[in-house]
Parts: sequence; C-alpha cells; structure tokens
Amino acid sequence: MQQQREVAIRLAGVKKKYKLGQIGGGTLQEDLQSWWARVRGKEDPNLPIGTDQRLVGKTFMALNGVDLTVYKGEALGIIGGNGAGKSTMLKLLSRVTAPTEGEIDIYGRIASMLEVGTGFNGEMTGRENIYMNGAILGMTKAEIDAKMEDIIDFSEVRDFIDTPTKRYSSGMFVKLAFSVAAHLDSEIMIMDEVLAVGDVQFQKKCLDRMRAAAKEEGRTVLYVSHNMNTIRSLCDRCIVMDQGKIIFEGGVEEAIGVYYGRGDSLRLINDCEHTTREPIGDGTMHIHSVEILDKKAPILYEGDDLTLKLRFHSQRDYPRVAFRIIYFTPSSVPVGMAASEPSLSVREGENEAVFQMELPQLGQGEYCGRIVLYEVNEYGSETVHDVVNAAFTIRKEFRESVNDTAKRWNQQYWGSIVFPSIEVVEE
Repeated sequence: MQQQREVAIRLAGVKKKYKLGQIGGGTLQEDLQSWWARVRGKEDPNLPIGTDQRLVGKTFMALNGVDLTVYKGEALGIIGGNGAGKSTMLKLLSRVTAPTEGEIDIYGRIASMLEVGTGFNGEMTGRENIYMNGAILGMTKAEIDAKMEDIIDFSEVRDFIDTPTKRYSSGMFVKLAFSVAAHLDSEIMIMDEVLAVGDVQFQKKCLDRMRAAAKEEGRTVLYVSHNMNTIRSLCDRCIVMDQGKIIFEGGVEEAIGVYYGRGDSLRLINDCEHTTREPIGDGTMHIHSVEILDKKAPILYEGDDLTLKLRFHSQRDYPRVAFRIIYFTPSSVPVGMAASEPSLSVREGENEAVFQMELPQLGQGEYCGRIVLYEVNEYGSETVHDVVNAAFTIRKEFRESVNDTAKRWNQQYWGSIVFPSIEVVEE
C-alpha cells in the first residue's frame, strides 16, 4: 500500500512570496530614489510615465500552500501553464531559494537540471565540471573516476570534453548536464523542461535513462514538461499546478485532462467569445457560438453523425464562404480535417449555418475541434476570416456489440484512427 512506501520528498504548507517593485531599479542610486519617493508618498521618478503604481510594494505568491508527498522510485510529472509555480517549486527542492512559509523534507541527494547549464562553470572544461558536480553531491574523486567514461559516452560530447563549456552550444550543454545528473550518485533527479533543447534521438535516450533510473534503480524522478507525450511515457503519477497551488493529483491521463480543461468542455453549446483565437483571421467575420444539435452529443457512438450549428457575424456580404474543422487529441496532436461542401452565401449581419458530418474513422476517446471560417474566391484561393481554437469537444465511444478490439481501444498506444478490418486472403 502507498502508506508503506518510503518517502523521498514531503512538502507541507509551502509558500513562496516575492515582493514586487521593491528593488531592481538597476543601480543603488535609483533604488534609493524610489524608496525615498515612496516614503514621502511621491511618484516614483524611475517608473515609466503611465505605469500603474498600485503594484509597487505588492507581493506575488509564486507558491500558495503546497502539500505534496513523493515516494522513492516514483516518476512524478508536473504540468501546468506558464507562471503556475512549477519551476519555483523545483527551485525550492533544489535549495536554489528558500520557502517563505512551510516545511520541506528531502530524504536523499538531489541532482537537478533547472535550465541549460545549471551548476556549470563556463571557464571550466566539461571534465572539470563533472568533477565539480560530483564533489557537490559528496562523491570522492575515485567514485567520479569510476563513472567518468559512462558519463562521457552517454553525453555524446567526447571530442569536446576538455574544452571550456562556455564554448558549448545549448544542445551540448544539455547532453553533458543530463549525463552528469543521470550517472552520478543521487537518489532524486529533478528535470525542468530542459530536454526540449536536445535532438529527438537524445530526448528518447534521456527518457529511457530516467525510466530505468526510477524502475530499476529505485531513484525518484520529478519531471516538468509541456510535452504530454513525454509525460505519458515517463511518469507514474502527475500533478497539475495553477496559480501557485496543486489543483489535481492522480493518474497521468486524468491530470492531462484537467490541464487541457476537459472537465467542463463537454458542453452542447460553446460560447466562443472568450475562446482563444488565432491571429491569422482578418476579423471581418466573427464566430459567436457552436452548438451540438445531436441528442446524445457530445458523446457519440459508432454510426452517429455530428451536427453543428454555428452562429457568426459578417461585416459584409460574401458569396462563397466555407468552414473547415481540424480535429485534435487532448494532447494537441492533429488527427484530421473536414471541410464544408458546398460553399455558403453569407449576408452582412448575423448568420447561422448548420452542417453534419460522419466520424466513423475516429477511435474511442476525446477530440477537440478547431473551426476555420474562410472565403473562397473565383480562382480557388482562400482568405481566412476567423479561427477559433477548442471551439467544441466531443467524445467517441464504442457500443458493447462492437468487437473486442474496439471495446478495449487505447488512444494512447493505437492512435485515433480506426482502419477497416484486415481481410485474410487465402491463395
């Protein structure tokens, strides 16, 4: 049971508070000028004209009460939007900075990569940096020597290992830094989105190494990434962070669903006014809402058609307008596209369009639709007027009568397209 597992990291009520506008004017003189102006209730002479001075002296809670337990040998994924507090939490665990409130208990040595080249001295060679990082972890020179060749081989920078690291590219930095973190004796590995700099083959090798470290060596891995496929590939459990708090803790797929907002996205009527739009549209047309008209929708079964009603505004008449829907998986991987046929005649003002499509080829799972509204001229070229991301979400299900393969369809491993059955031809 989970209660009997050995704890590697425990956070209790952890908060990290930063002060805004207190320091950082650029020089000591400017900081003193700003402080003296605040004391007298005057305008800050170092702020640009028009700056909202209500932020001066305010605080920002990068972490606002985090409770988390990570167990030995566990690979924990950490996901969330920019500014959610992910990197701040890893900096606290790596002791780069200290918490404002709360307690952090760490049981084991930590090797971390918070950014490209973390812990490296640019004036030292790659080999010298390996020795320095090992010494920081408390290893002897003999212990580092025993691992040196493995580190160099894994890093793929043998030809440059005796070159000062300030001359390394960002990719070389990542390769050597990860190799050091992965091979030196540490019980906990912390990775913060650094693998994105490396090439695809090296990313795969790193993920395999982290997976082996957790499964075979019993090391604890904390991994932050915006790439949901690598989170799926590596992690046993996942947390979702938002505004300095953990809003979900549990299975990887469930966490990804929360991150992409699937919890409340299965709606029959979707208001597009506050939905993210692509900046490529010229703005002469504007989609207001998307309504799913099917009675059983937004859950569809094999044989069900998807019927959508679009409400949109046009600034003038257009004789030839079409819609394009691009389907994506919850991890933002495009699945396919469908376009309306024939084109529509649109008048100035408010408009409605209802269209229907079959989706027999989709496997079981959730899909998000991006709607593109565009005009087709007499020569066949297109002018895009509005693009709405995540305009609607549907879920495809299989009935009990479907064959066993369909009933146990796994979108993660089999993808999203159901091909026709394989016909066995006897000669």
